[in-house]
Amino acid sequence: MHSKTSDAREHAPLSRTARDGLKIVIVGGFGVGKTTMVRSVSEIRPLSTEETMTQAGVGIDDASLVQDKTTTTVAFDFGRISLDEQMVLYLFGAPGQERFWFLWDRLFMGTLGAVVLVDTNRLSDSWYAIDRLEHHGTPFIVARNNFGEPQHTLEEVRAALDLPPDVPIVDCDARERDSSKAVLVELVRHLYSLSTSSSAALESTA
Repeated sequence: MHSKTSDAREHAPLSRTARDGLKIVIVGGFGVGKTTMVRSVSEIRPLSTEETMTQAGVGIDDASLVQDKTTTTVAFDFGRISLDEQMVLYLFGAPGQERFWFLWDRLFMGTLGAVVLVDTNRLSDSWYAIDRLEHHGTPFIVARNNFGEPQHTLEEVRAALDLPPDVPIVDCDARERDSSKAVLVELVRHLYSLSTSSSAALESTA
């Protein structure tokens, strides 16, 4: 998957007034668009650990449903977005292949929240990501990545993934900067809602 946003953009210097860094992880199955989302939305040229797919991955990485894919992430992708003069989002795109899942637990450390990017043709590829996030108690939202006309409603996707009602699920096109930004904004809103709900619960028991 290739981003419509040029990777030739200049590096944007981090504001000297930046004080708060928020870590966000983008997870999901192999070839679902995680690298594309980081590339499309990052204000700097993303650090990428993509390598050309070779015969070594045959029989290990199932590329049957992503036949146009020629590269794969072998560690993680990294990008950055400045929310304002003081707050910065650091984005980490996790590798999707099962053989790299051992990296996920380390990536989740210190993570404020996560985006689970899903392809409705391969929903089962998302189950492990959701399971690990729930295991770590990491808040997350689900984003359906659309590269064509959706075949299912969002509520059908929610039911298929057995998502609780309080987990937001949204549509996006990971190739589009504005669409990817909207996903991150939804995640921040979700995190804020959880934070205010927790504070209200504490005050009610005080």
